[in-house]
Parts: sequence; C-alpha cells; structure tokens
Amino acid sequence: MSTIKGKVTLLSAGPGDLDLLTLRAAKALAAADILLVDDLANADIVTLAPHARVIRVGKRGGCKSTPQAFIQRLMQRYAKKGLHVVRVKGGDALLFGRAGEEIAALREAHIPVDIVNGVSSGFAAAAGLGISLTHRDHCQGVTFITAHMQDHSQPDWAALAATGTTLAIYMGMSRIASLTASLLDVLSASTPAAVVQNAGSSQERRLVTTLDRLADEATAAGLGSPAVILIGGAIGEAAEFTAQAASAKGFAHAA
Repeated sequence: MSTIKGKVTLLSAGPGDLDLLTLRAAKALAAADILLVDDLANADIVTLAPHARVIRVGKRGGCKSTPQAFIQRLMQRYAKKGLHVVRVKGGDALLFGRAGEEIAALREAHIPVDIVNGVSSGFAAAAGLGISLTHRDHCQGVTFITAHMQDHSQPDWAALAATGTTLAIYMGMSRIASLTASLLDVLSASTPAAVVQNAGSSQERRLVTTLDRLADEATAAGLGSPAVILIGGAIGEAAEFTAQAASAKGFAHAA
C-alpha cells in the first residue's frame, strides 16, 4: 500500500474557453499546489489556481518541447513531497495527450492519480461548425486519428476511409497535402471536408470545402496548427450553416 501522501491530477483544460471547464476541473485547480501547464491550455487557467506554483511544460508539434520523461519526473518529484500536482492538458487528457504514458509512470511509482475529463478540440470544432460528428443520413460513427505518428509513418488512410465514419484528424496540418492525396485514392473528390484552427477559443478560424480542395484552400487561408481536420459526409451539413454565417469573424468558406 502506498505511503505517498501527494497525488497527481491529469486535468483536461478543454479547447481554450475557460467556460468549457468542468466544475470538477475548477475544484482541482483551486486545490492545486503545483501546476504543470501545457502550451495548448488557455494561459488564464492559472488564475483558477491562486495557491499553486506554476511550471510551464510546453508540448506542441513542430516546436521545441519539454521532454516527456522530464515531465513525468516532475510529477513524481512533487507528489512524493506530499503535494497535489495538477497536470493541465489542452483538450481532453485521454485523447492524444500522452496520458497513458503518464498514468503508467505514476502507478509504477505508487503515486495516486486522478483523471478529470474535458472537451476535446474535435468536439469543439464540430460545435463551431454547427454540426454533429455523427449523422444517421451520412455515417454511424466517428474515428479520432492523429496524423503525427511516433515513427513518422502515415496512418492507413485507406482502411480509415473504408470505415465510413467521420474522420477527425489531429496534428495533420503539416502533412495536409499528403494525407488528402492518400484519401483521394479511396474517397470521392467531392467528399465534404473542413479545418478548424484553435477550435473552441476566441481565435477560432474555420474552413469548409471539399476533399480535393482542402489542402490548397487551407494553405491559401493561412490555416495551421493547432487545428482539427474533419472529413466525411456529415461535414456537408456545415455548408449551409457556414454560408449563413459568412460575415461572422474567422470564417473562410469555399465558394
């Protein structure tokens, strides 16, 4: 039985808007002694942890990042001192946030760990577009996939497309041309597609188009990371909504 009095909370900070934090997240922040804050979290989240020491542990694709092993050592070090460590992650901690590695490291060190769920940017992107990721007229599911493989290989786009689900692609902007080219081998050029950058934040920008035009139009619009790419029939439901709201801030719409 563990004699360690400290603990770690893996906290999902959501896609940016602090209003999307859960009440449980707010309580954990208020009780935190140490805050390890991810780059993609809203910087103002620290105001909800007035008693905590803040340590920024940036991790962002294509940028210099804090090594994962170092973050795990920090969590263990402070928890073993009897402190409540809150590891703040953008989006939902359990989706592409390396939570599995951190949970395993903490359990191996016999450190208690709590998990606070949140809103992933994929859901925030769909909400921004005013659509559902699933739709009985188009698909029966959604597949969340990262285009940033650890060994730099490509996912099996043909197999993913064959599922007939909405594809919510994370960390794909740096290879949007190659991934769309691969998908065009198996999907129609007219397949609805979208990019939502900074989903769920005040800097949100959106592009709604078709698969064959996605890479060129996203590049022309200056869209980049962090962003979610959405592909599939259900995304077509965004076209009418986007056209009606074309004058709203941050909209890019394929004519």
